[in-house]
Amino acid sequence: MCCFLAGRGWGKTRVGAEWTHETTLTVGRVALVAPTAADVRDVMVEGESGILATAPPNHRPLYEPSKRRLTWPNGAIATTYSADEPDRLRGPQHGAAWADEVAAWKRPEAWDMLMFGLRLGSDPRAVVTTTPKQVPHMRAIKKAPHTVIIRGRTKDNAANLAPAFLTAIVSKYEGTRLGRQELDGEDIEDNPGALWKRASIDDNRVMKHPDLVRVVVGVDPMASADAASEIDGEGSETGIVVAGLGVDGHGYILDDPSVGGSPDTWGRAVVTAYHRNHADRVVPEVNNGGDMVVYVIETIDDTVAVKPVRASRGKATRAEPVAALYEQGRVHHVGTFGILEDQMCQWMPGQKSPDRMDALVWALTELMLEGAGGWHVA
Repeated sequence: MCCFLAGRGWGKTRVGAEWTHETTLTVGRVALVAPTAADVRDVMVEGESGILATAPPNHRPLYEPSKRRLTWPNGAIATTYSADEPDRLRGPQHGAAWADEVAAWKRPEAWDMLMFGLRLGSDPRAVVTTTPKQVPHMRAIKKAPHTVIIRGRTKDNAANLAPAFLTAIVSKYEGTRLGRQELDGEDIEDNPGALWKRASIDDNRVMKHPDLVRVVVGVDPMASADAASEIDGEGSETGIVVAGLGVDGHGYILDDPSVGGSPDTWGRAVVTAYHRNHADRVVPEVNNGGDMVVYVIETIDDTVAVKPVRASRGKATRAEPVAALYEQGRVHHVGTFGILEDQMCQWMPGQKSPDRMDALVWALTELMLEGAGGWHVA
């Protein structure tokens, strides 16, 4: 089975239609299934990229809507089904199936019924074309042993899409949770136990910030200079997050130049972020690095104001009040920060906390919660 997980406008319908034409050269019975009967008719069969529009002149099917049937010149037959009516799939047998927008099927048992009937011929086959969504039946499809997954983004097909669509839709949603799912074809799933939820981040995202009264750079250094090679990429960065406090009293995440490498590498990244964002201080955690963290920054540029902090309580205790600020709509991401947001929405208290998220917590604690959250000036 081949599963195409792709964004809107990538060409999933065209792929399914072309696959159906080729399949009917050798397979006599094909099932066409979409979320509703209207979807089968309007998208899979009669759509701009559907079966009728893409049929070659010498292999064009006869469509009989009243019979829910397409018949090709060689006698191959495709029958249309609605996933809203899974019982219609109980009796028929097929040698192939095209299942469209499976993630949107409201009755996932339709997939089971379709699979039970896919038993004609020596090599029954199926193709799935859908924008991904985290639902149980899609997880099962992706984990099936013979599933091949192909992914695509809306931008991959930009040459064939209306410029107005790219301007109005892509520019608006790019990088958001909805955009990453609907445009980039990513599987986006919040950890149910995570303190942060993508919806609260997306709902309060902005593209511009008001005047800022303070700007700080939060830093969560790597435990050692060799961490990048020792940890092999997981947790192998120094978290560097720039945040500002607006005249409205809200927090604004401005930049995430987190980087791996030696102390000199991340130290220079910190100093660069400090000057680029006109920050008034750097707030590094010194639990692991101690005086080395301050020494690295001051050696590179002794004009940088540094306020080292040392955690005296657990990471969850520090993170919870910051997460509460998000729930209250008092923190805004200026643009998108994919890796940082993934860390925030996947981490659960009790786990090893990720670098970028820690840096964000230090920065917002300094700006909005000073004196709370289980930390003190080193």
